[in-house]
Order: sequence, then structure tokens, then C-alpha cells
Amino acid sequence: MSDEAEYRTAVAEFEAEALMARHPPQILDANKRLVLELACPAGAKHAGVVEYSRWREIPLPEQLSVPGRCAFECREGFFDYGPPPHGVDDWHLNFAAAELFASYGRGAMAQDEMQVAEHPALGALREALLAAGMPTMTVEMRGFTPHAPTPILVRGVERRCILDTTPDPMRGRPGIYGTAFHRASQEVVRSAVTALDPPTRTNALAIEAPSFGRGAYSLKELSFILSTAYSGFRAAMISSRLAQGGAARAVAIHTGFWGCGAYGGNRSIMTMLQRVAAMLAGVDRLIFHAGFGRGVEDHDLAVARLLRHVFRDEADMKTGELLDRIVALRLEWGQSDGN
Repeated sequence: MSDEAEYRTAVAEFEAEALMARHPPQILDANKRLVLELACPAGAKHAGVVEYSRWREIPLPEQLSVPGRCAFECREGFFDYGPPPHGVDDWHLNFAAAELFASYGRGAMAQDEMQVAEHPALGALREALLAAGMPTMTVEMRGFTPHAPTPILVRGVERRCILDTTPDPMRGRPGIYGTAFHRASQEVVRSAVTALDPPTRTNALAIEAPSFGRGAYSLKELSFILSTAYSGFRAAMISSRLAQGGAARAVAIHTGFWGCGAYGGNRSIMTMLQRVAAMLAGVDRLIFHAGFGRGVEDHDLAVARLLRHVFRDEADMKTGELLDRIVALRLEWGQSDGN
């Protein structure tokens, strides 16, 4: 673990109260300002320390032991940020853009922006990092091309409200996820917000998925996705150990159809590769939040494909062979959902 800690390239800690006072979130969208006002009313106190760390790409292991020790769970619905079991470090994915929390203050309300709306100090953290000249990119670029993942972890940020973007026919509220949020009335937005008093705490893991591909996934694309997920998951494992002074601590990662909304990713591919990444990283539990509709069915189909066509009841497998088998499935990119 001590050697792996060298993959952490930047780290900073911020007192939450000072962070919010000195670097308040810069909100341009009126509906998001309303959410912030409801989550952090006048006189609100902010407690604890927000820890930021940025990590470089962690090389993939050459071999995977199947099935590994990771436990898997699929849930209907989205992140609820419930309290973890005793002795477990929970991490929740932020489906990031290349620039950390880049659209948090504008009208968009996809998963990334929704997480910031519920955890306002994440917006303040971005402002603080920019003011200090600290790195905010979740991926290393070469020109306009993503070159290597650089996951960003945020530990101990307060969740100040619940923002329910799903339709509520009983209250006459339409769904306000994505671009619908900006168009919603303030009355509708107000009805979707529940302030949390006291706030809860969240550990967030920001990684960006590849975007807007076409046709069947290439080996290069699959390798990049797996490396991104693995680097992020492994960084969370190392961070949890560092927080405990090197002591072993169970780690659970909450995820979903990462990169399958605006970026047009394939649900089977992103489910399979995250599952593999969790096994390679030694994660104790991967909790997949599949949303509603066909979400659980799509997740289960992906897992069945992985077991039947990739693992094939083998005890061990080279990581390169595993990727070759997934390439052979000829699974194709989907379409952006516009959010």
C-alpha cells in the first residue's frame, strides 16, 4: 500500500466552514440558486474537513482471479447515500466531465451536477482549487484526446439536501432530470428539495467515461475504460487505507450506468468493465444502482454475458485475454440521451 500511495499526485484539506465562506459556489442558474438556498439557508453552519486528492493512472494487473472476493449487489433506483455498515468506507461515483464539476453552476442537471447540488461544498471546492492553481482535470489530455485517467477523490463532504428529480404524479410534479431542470418552475423545484438537518457525509470518486464513440468498441476504447475504472476504484481503496493509518478497512463503491447517458455509452460494456475493475482493484463490495425501467434487466443481461462469454468458468485469466473476449462480443456504442 505504501508504494501505491505514490500514485497520489495532489492532496489538500479544507475546513468546510472556511471553504464555503471564502469560495462560495458560483451559481448562474436560478433553479440551482434556489436549491442552494434551501440546502444552505442563512446562518447555516458547515462542519468537518473536506479532503481532496488527485491520482495518476494505476497500471492494470496482468491477471485476474475469477470470481475474486468482491461481493456484488444491484439495486433499483439511484444513489440514496444511506449510511454504510459499521467498518465500511462508502464511495459514490461522480460521473465526471474532464474538468471537475465544470457545469455545476449552469442549467444542466445530469448525475454530476445533481451530486454537486446535493453537496454544495463540492462547488466551493472547485472554486478553491481554481483559486489555488491546483489541478482539476479528471483525465490527462494530449491535445483534444484523452490520454490517461487522473481520478479525483473527495472525502467527507456534507450532503445538505435530497433533490428528487423523478416524476411525482401524486404531487403533480414532472421529472426534472437533465435539461428539464432548467425549464422547471421554481415551485416545482422547491417541491423536489428536502433539506437534511443534520447533513450526512459522502466520499465521492470522480472519473470521466469516454464519450460519443461509434460502431463496435475497439480494444483501445475498452482498455481505456477499464483502466479508468480500475484507477479510480484502486485509488479509493488506497485512500481508505491511508485514512486508517494503513489498517485494513472494507470498501464499498456505489456506481451505475456510468457514461451511458449524455456520453452514449453501452450499458452492457460499462456494467461488465466496472465489475471487472472492482475485482482487479480488490474492492470488497460493488453496489450498482440501476435506475428504473429496464435498468436491473440491462444490468443482469450484462453480467450474464460476462459470465457466459468472458469468464467461462475459468479460475484465472490474463487481463489482455479478458479484453480480447469482450472485443469479440462486438457490442456497439449507443446514442446520447441529450442530458
